[in-house]
Amino acid sequence: MDWEVILSDALRSGIGPIAAVYALAAIGLNLHFGYTGLLNFGQIGFMLVGAYGVAASVSTFGLSLWVGVLIGLGSSVILALLLGLPTLRLRAEYLAIATIAAGEILRLFYRSSWAEPVTGGVFGLQQFADEFFDINPIPRDQYGFWLVNYSSRDLWVLLVAWGLVALFAGVMALMVHSPWGRVIRSIREDEDAVRSLGKSVYAYKMQSLVFGGAIGSLAGMMLAIQNQSVNPDTYNPVETFFLYTLLVLGGAGRMLGPVIGSILFWAILSFFDSALRQAISAGYISSDVLSAAEIGAARFALVGLGLMLLMIFRPQGIFGSRREMLLDVR
Repeated sequence: MDWEVILSDALRSGIGPIAAVYALAAIGLNLHFGYTGLLNFGQIGFMLVGAYGVAASVSTFGLSLWVGVLIGLGSSVILALLLGLPTLRLRAEYLAIATIAAGEILRLFYRSSWAEPVTGGVFGLQQFADEFFDINPIPRDQYGFWLVNYSSRDLWVLLVAWGLVALFAGVMALMVHSPWGRVIRSIREDEDAVRSLGKSVYAYKMQSLVFGGAIGSLAGMMLAIQNQSVNPDTYNPVETFFLYTLLVLGGAGRMLGPVIGSILFWAILSFFDSALRQAISAGYISSDVLSAAEIGAARFALVGLGLMLLMIFRPQGIFGSRREMLLDVR
């Protein structure tokens, strides 16, 4: 087995553009779940409307990519209002039900034949991010170190995506340690105590839902730009639970929790994928026991086993606090 290749594959995935996209989406989810205590099971829905805001604006309506970014952000605000207005005055599980349903409804709607003239239906939309790559200042070449190399195109996406992660992690740090942040953390601990102080719990929850959803929509835009295509089935509600996985792994309610969690999640996933393929090629694992076609499922099973052990021995995650995993769902 070539451990150098295995480790380089893990490192490439851990610091790659996809890890940055998921870290960005998880920062928004961390505001919802980690700080405000909102059970948002539909963060992928915010990513979907952000991605299609950009893609449809360019491919369908012939607008600028940058106008599409504003449309995507506006769409995420509208979605947050539609989800929050009827549910945020109720118990926490109602938001969970509404958001997970909204994510699946949006996926089915965007892939429907009725929406196909705008969204491309099941075929999606392609080649709409040329404006983004036209401003790439990095000369065409291969860049990297050791066995980790990126093209100038991928490096440009990587730098922008991780730049957004750093920006919003910094913004979140300022917000959470502001008077506004102290209120939302108090809402997580005890809503009734916050109401007794004359604060509008409903208004603060709505602000958190809107802002965290907007961050999620930016993550969706970066994923669409990285792929130069969007397809509704890419934004499957299951992806939201990947976001929760990496959030819990890093530690909910911590600034670096989503970032460290995303790096580790994608690095470990790639490590198992590469290691299993190397083991099969070297004959350490018989193809009768595990075939190449089954590696995708096997790696998720191994990651799931690791998460089970993490939940048993350290349920708060690597950097988290045990009390952050407790919610006031009254």
